[in-house]
Amino acid sequence: MRILTAAVFALAGLIFFTSFNTAKGTDIRTDSSLLKLSDLIQERSRKNKELDESNAALRGNVESLAESDDGSTKAQDERLSGLEKRAGTQKLTGRAVTVTLNDAPPNATAKLPGYPEPQPDYLVIHQQDLQAVVNALWQGGAKGIKVMDQRLISTSAVRCVGNTLILQGRVYSPPYKITAVGDPGKLQQALAASKAIQTYMVYVNVYGLGWKVTDDGPVTLPGYSGTVDLHYAKPVE
Repeated sequence: MRILTAAVFALAGLIFFTSFNTAKGTDIRTDSSLLKLSDLIQERSRKNKELDESNAALRGNVESLAESDDGSTKAQDERLSGLEKRAGTQKLTGRAVTVTLNDAPPNATAKLPGYPEPQPDYLVIHQQDLQAVVNALWQGGAKGIKVMDQRLISTSAVRCVGNTLILQGRVYSPPYKITAVGDPGKLQQALAASKAIQTYMVYVNVYGLGWKVTDDGPVTLPGYSGTVDLHYAKPVE
């Protein structure tokens, strides 16, 4: 019996020593290799933002060098400048309207009679809500649109996973802000006329989803700073 007890203590000592030697004074359970997926996503989003900013700076340097003597005529330069503005790669200044969407309070209840108590799905912003606002603003003659801090271009895709926005490689949480440069009156009329937004407004009035439209006056939207290369699948040869 004594021999068995001694063997158990010896084995326990060996396990403790091995654990200590592996941890090297750290907590194994919180080792950096066990980061949650959400932490990894946020880290990748931060790196993508840094790469976008670096890309924008390098693009500016290249354009400055090209402008010094690229052999083009004045008419060609003006045409290129116009194309860049329409493509969204240059800054855009003008009167703007901002739409802010936000989740409802988690303890929200139906504010109007005749409506069911909310399901969790009723209380969060969805992809179609953001897309409805962006589409309405384009319909209202927006000259340029910014979602959060990023300019939209023709290949931009507004996508959500749950109630988290993924835009051009970066991740955002509500409240979501969408800013459009254009005629404020026409932009707000287009928002009011949108059938999808009218449906969203029912949830605003009944369950308390966030909705705010502001006339911002003169605003400067940033130019798109990401890559413009298209990525697509190719058939196997």
